[in-house]
Amino acid sequence: MRVWPGQPYPLGATWDGEGVNFALFSENATAVELCLFHRNEDGEEFAKIPMRERTDQVWHCYLPDVRPAQLYGYRVHGPYKPEEGHRFNPGKLLIDPYAKAISGTIKWSNSLFAYKLGSGKEDLEPDFANSAAGVPKSVVVDSAFTWGNDRAPRTPWNRTVIYEAHVKGMTMRHPDVPEDIRGTYLGLVADPIIEHLLSLGVTALELLPVHHFVTDRHLADKGLTNYWGYNSIGYFAPDVRYARGGLMHQVYEFKSMVKKLHSAGIEVILDVVYNHTGEGNHMGPTVSLRGIDNKAYYRLEPDNPRFYTDFTGTGNSLNMLHPRTIQLIMDSLRYWVTEMHVDGFRFDLAPVLARELFEVNRLGTFFDIMQQDPVLSQVKLIAEPWDVGPGGYQVGNFPIGWAEWNGKYRDSIRHVWKGDAGHVAELATRLSGSSDLYQWTQRGAYAGVNFVTAHDGYTMWDLVSYEQKHNEANGENNQDGHNDNISRNWGVEGPTDDAKILEMRFRAMRNFISTLAFSQGVPMISHGDEIARSQKGNNNAYAQDNELTWMDWALDDRRRALLDFTRAAFALRLANPVLRRRHFFNAQGTGDGTKELIWLDTTGKEMTDEEWHDPNAHALGMLIHGDATDEHDDRGRPIRGDTLLLLMNPGEGECQFTIPSPGGPGVWATLVDTARPHSKAVKDHTVTLAPYSLVLLRFGTERRIATDVEPLHQKAEAVQ
Repeated sequence: MRVWPGQPYPLGATWDGEGVNFALFSENATAVELCLFHRNEDGEEFAKIPMRERTDQVWHCYLPDVRPAQLYGYRVHGPYKPEEGHRFNPGKLLIDPYAKAISGTIKWSNSLFAYKLGSGKEDLEPDFANSAAGVPKSVVVDSAFTWGNDRAPRTPWNRTVIYEAHVKGMTMRHPDVPEDIRGTYLGLVADPIIEHLLSLGVTALELLPVHHFVTDRHLADKGLTNYWGYNSIGYFAPDVRYARGGLMHQVYEFKSMVKKLHSAGIEVILDVVYNHTGEGNHMGPTVSLRGIDNKAYYRLEPDNPRFYTDFTGTGNSLNMLHPRTIQLIMDSLRYWVTEMHVDGFRFDLAPVLARELFEVNRLGTFFDIMQQDPVLSQVKLIAEPWDVGPGGYQVGNFPIGWAEWNGKYRDSIRHVWKGDAGHVAELATRLSGSSDLYQWTQRGAYAGVNFVTAHDGYTMWDLVSYEQKHNEANGENNQDGHNDNISRNWGVEGPTDDAKILEMRFRAMRNFISTLAFSQGVPMISHGDEIARSQKGNNNAYAQDNELTWMDWALDDRRRALLDFTRAAFALRLANPVLRRRHFFNAQGTGDGTKELIWLDTTGKEMTDEEWHDPNAHALGMLIHGDATDEHDDRGRPIRGDTLLLLMNPGEGECQFTIPSPGGPGVWATLVDTARPHSKAVKDHTVTLAPYSLVLLRFGTERRIATDVEPLHQKAEAVQ
């Protein structure tokens, strides 16, 4: 086989139409061998090629006789001295960190570990057994794809509705998705799924990790899997488990998925895990970065580099102090935008990326680079603003250009609708966009991604059905998962046939959905909440790839009604620009001095300081003036909204609100009542709210009420 010198850039395996350039960074290696394979399961390479060229710590060569679909891996030589941070072992086949596709999954055996298991010396004695049979191979990819007229939807933040979903779980049980594509990238864009997303008003599909990932050995030994995928090992490779087959099909099928979602006007956001990898702690396997250059890629304890600094709870953290590690992340992000056409990212445990020394540095190198990058600064960037390290809770502390999962919103809304008193002041702050968290950074209301539930924790149905976690299926004696879920079962733990309890549970879900739809900020729906998906009380279903986590699409009348209600609530959000402002409400009011937002007590008067601090307070009214919109058309003309009144009664007794007159001719009409249908017009300037309920009113002319509200009123009656 002919071997030419090649180039040190780009890193990875690059097909140029004539041959393939291979380039691998390793600062501390003494030699690197490129290994070629015929099949994924092969334990021996058919060619082992020394990479003799080294430029700026990058080992490289060019093979003019290699073509796309070629399987390959690396063996890297160097010292095995864990106490110095080095874990080189040429017996271990290594996955290319820049591989655009990976051929399969890990097959566990002791050979995957660079040290002798059971030797009594832990990780200090090397084991040079060949691991190739158990390590999936990297794949040379031809990036050619017919994108046609594909364009990013570029939905403005204030019009964005995010739907968080699992590629496989969305479609495995859908009867109208063809069986051969269920659980795949292509299944996710089958017509019934696209129609479902559009009916909810979804503008962005946020996918749980699709980077190729590792299932930990302890899970595999128990017959479980890393279902969520938060254990990446290939930052450029879409996971092969979500494709129908073929060495490069995952790349083409992922691109086809993005193209079809874009054609429907739906953006694609990837949940990405750049804070750690699937190689675990010092006792973990050696399958990629650890064997390529452990000391460069991983954060090691300064006084004992045998051990890893762990800000993630997974055993390791990537080394954000090393420029090549930052380059790996940045190159990966740009690849997914420019080559795979994704529209944004949600960063798992994002504070890890800001830990330059030990403390979280809000203006760290990573964020500086992101802000200056001409590609990445233009896509949606969302932080999970906490990690497990000291000072890791960083809600509100990310820089301009970033949105954040608003954990304070989640907890506040759960407390309120659980019936806990004394949360009125914080409820008002969360409903109006959490200015206390984001305004000081000069960001707008869009900076907060509001959610009630997500993949991690209870589903919405379980949130109103369980007060204790039930994680026995995970095989950890129910010791895993959060204990404080701020949940309420409304009388019975788990399943019940009691009609009154069921009604309260569905009312509670309607309250959550309405609050989410009518709050300022960016709403995120967790997949299946709109149809009352349950995980039977499991609040940490990361290892459950089965019917416990897959969406059940067989809907009874109640679940179908909840779906209709969710669709109607988010349609109201879309139709009313005052519900989706870009900026926080202006305390100075509109141009004519009218207040944009007024907080009301049950008498219809503005809340007093005493009422704000009443520890027993439950009820709250939120009056938004129709001129309180900051949205404009393409020519800069303001788009006026409706004057809306949101009334909330999270208490156990009925609550009567006196309704003020906003001025001018018109009447109030009920758009939403989560407890019962109301008459179209408010009479005697009062509205009675049932216990634990929410009402949304709109002010308008009687003629408009008759033509616009009647269909919504009829739908509400059908739902309830």
